[in-house]
Amino acid sequence: MSNIRAAITGIEAYLPDYVLTNDEISHMVDTSDEWIMQRIGIKERRILKGNGLATSDMCAEAVKKLLIKTNTNPDDIELILVATVTPDMFFPSTACVIADKVGIKNAWGFDLSAACSGFIFTLQTATQFIETGKYKKVLLIASDKMSSITNYSDRSTCPLFGDAAVALLLEPTNEDVGVMDHICRIDGSGRKHLYMKAGGSLKPASHETVDAGEHYLYQEGQIVFKIAVTKMADIAVEIMEKNNITPEDLSWLVPHQANMRIIEATARRMGISKEKVMINIERYGNTTAATIPLCLWEWEKQLKKGDKLILAAFGGGFTWGSIYLKWAYNS
Repeated sequence: MSNIRAAITGIEAYLPDYVLTNDEISHMVDTSDEWIMQRIGIKERRILKGNGLATSDMCAEAVKKLLIKTNTNPDDIELILVATVTPDMFFPSTACVIADKVGIKNAWGFDLSAACSGFIFTLQTATQFIETGKYKKVLLIASDKMSSITNYSDRSTCPLFGDAAVALLLEPTNEDVGVMDHICRIDGSGRKHLYMKAGGSLKPASHETVDAGEHYLYQEGQIVFKIAVTKMADIAVEIMEKNNITPEDLSWLVPHQANMRIIEATARRMGISKEKVMINIERYGNTTAATIPLCLWEWEKQLKKGDKLILAAFGGGFTWGSIYLKWAYNS
């Protein structure tokens, strides 16, 4: 068997300038900063403002910065994978649009939809392309413009989400770093609890679906919370046990940033202290596919080569997964 592993060799992010605070949301719906902080742990989130701006625009900005940072020629990129549930349009893929906007000419690519587990699923997909030995430079982008599918008259969901994009370069390595293991799972019976009701082939867009607000995200919060706490914590512990990782061995837990209580429950279940958990939900909210890599980008300067990380997420579908990763470089 090949000993080639996929390593993250660079990371960059784009965050919109506009900051949507809890105070502003309290003027839209019946809520307060105290209520949101107690139940979710979010104080503010970034929102992409401006006519004609979409997910691909955030992605393109992140990619441009990444190519400069890693001194990578756009012509050398061979594959583009985009984790998103808010593509610019159903087709062409957001990967195609990004390639055009940043001048990547020699790659192929596609979008992957796994909601809040999108980064985990897409990172593992990219890993398997690299492990074949055929691909040397893979661009992974995780981005969502959640403000485009958020109903700002729904107090149960509008405080949750923000917009962001993160781009990563993955390359092969023969060293003992990179993506070491993964566990990914789906359960379609959860689809009725967290989804967008209209806009697909099941229920195409019509005056009725628009008037009924069925093109916004719909979530049954209590059910999703209960299942997310169990699934995300269990799969994080499962990958620890599978790879004989003790709480002392672990450098960082990098959890999906959906709810502070879910993050804390996962850390407790793993037996690790809060000091080993990357948390930025208070400032960015739930950026769906972008939450985990946004943490990696923010903590990049603190990461050391060989650090053992566990990434864990749970999302609509239901989807959930965990990756055991050894960081590949010193900043």
